[in-house]
Amino acid sequence: METQQANLTFSQRLEEIRTGFERPFWVANISELFERLSYYAAFASLARYLHDTLNFGVERASSLTGLFGGLVWFMAVFGGALADRLGFRRALSLAYLVLSISYFLLGSIGAPWLAPLRNAMPLVVLVSIVLMLPAFGVALVKPSVVGTTARASNENVRSIGYSIYYTLVNVGSAAGPYLASWVHQHMSVENVFRVAALSVFVMLFFVLLLFKEPRRSEEAKVATLGEVARNFLAVLSHPRFMLFLLIFTGYWIVFWQEFIALPLYISAYIDPKADTELILVTDPLVVICFTMLISYLFKRMAAFHAIILGTLVTSLAWIILIVRPTVPMAVLTLVGVAIGEIIQQPRYYEYISRLAPAEQQGTYMGFAFLPLGIGSLIGGKFSGWLMHTYGEQLHKPQMIWWAVVGVGVATTLLLWIYDRLLRVDAGKSA
Repeated sequence: METQQANLTFSQRLEEIRTGFERPFWVANISELFERLSYYAAFASLARYLHDTLNFGVERASSLTGLFGGLVWFMAVFGGALADRLGFRRALSLAYLVLSISYFLLGSIGAPWLAPLRNAMPLVVLVSIVLMLPAFGVALVKPSVVGTTARASNENVRSIGYSIYYTLVNVGSAAGPYLASWVHQHMSVENVFRVAALSVFVMLFFVLLLFKEPRRSEEAKVATLGEVARNFLAVLSHPRFMLFLLIFTGYWIVFWQEFIALPLYISAYIDPKADTELILVTDPLVVICFTMLISYLFKRMAAFHAIILGTLVTSLAWIILIVRPTVPMAVLTLVGVAIGEIIQQPRYYEYISRLAPAEQQGTYMGFAFLPLGIGSLIGGKFSGWLMHTYGEQLHKPQMIWWAVVGVGVATTLLLWIYDRLLRVDAGKSA
């Protein structure tokens, strides 16, 4: 079969791609592009919206931004089981309805019509509740789209299907901050969230009108939420795996600062008029343009060594901003952060697949997202404390980034020690 695939002409391969995907594949993946666009548009504007518009202090604004970014990845652990129970069509429809309401509410927190609710509870409680809602929607979208990609793709083009999925995710991630920049420059920042709401609201009707439930293989077994909970406990009882996830959380504490601390830092200490949303387009653009090249350059490097190197590159990139705190240097910093991300991210999942017992690959890969969530939650608290202590109190804002670099270097060192003491050889389970 592999020989036959290798001997296909370009036109034959193109025909395979044209006929190899059912309509649900395209509907789900296009909707995912707009979901990512909405999510990253909101994320790019959130920290400054909370601080500049809703008048939260830097500590509270950072913590709430970390909450928004973190809960998504915790909910994703159980989102797959719920999406399977509901069916992908209902799961996607429910997700886009929840997301459209959530983003609209987020952009309307200061609106007069919401005054009775604002007066009924502390503002931080109201904002926290609203920020939790998108996590439920995103947690349903991701497993539904990935599951549809598997079911609605022929076997001979399935790997291409996942490449299309990954590309569209990154296109949405780049378009989101760009959209936020345009809306913020031409309208108010509140409208960033309303446009995000409109984007996913359109996807609700797109799914309802065009999406048909993809076939399920006869062998496929739908996991119950109880089984997912038992699998959760099983993963917790795997100390080597949990230790690795705990250590790697440090990477995401460092990485998420581009959305949590960087916009506030640029606004406060570099240029209050800087277009921070547009600056945040840098990372996904670098990922789109250079993933193939960097993956090729480092393909012979051992998976764990690539994880260590990527962590170090992302961490040291922040020194660029310390040496020269300007907007162009902030952009260059994000180029470095993205290069580290490209080096480690694909190899991270490869390494986890080797850590996982053969019969629990799916469960373990689901839990691979936990460091992203924990890193965002801790990163929000951490950056808020740094901004308040070193920025507002001690007036040494460069120390914010030295602390971030310190976390990254410490994470790199711990990963290196872990690799030396608990190395998992290729082909062997932990």
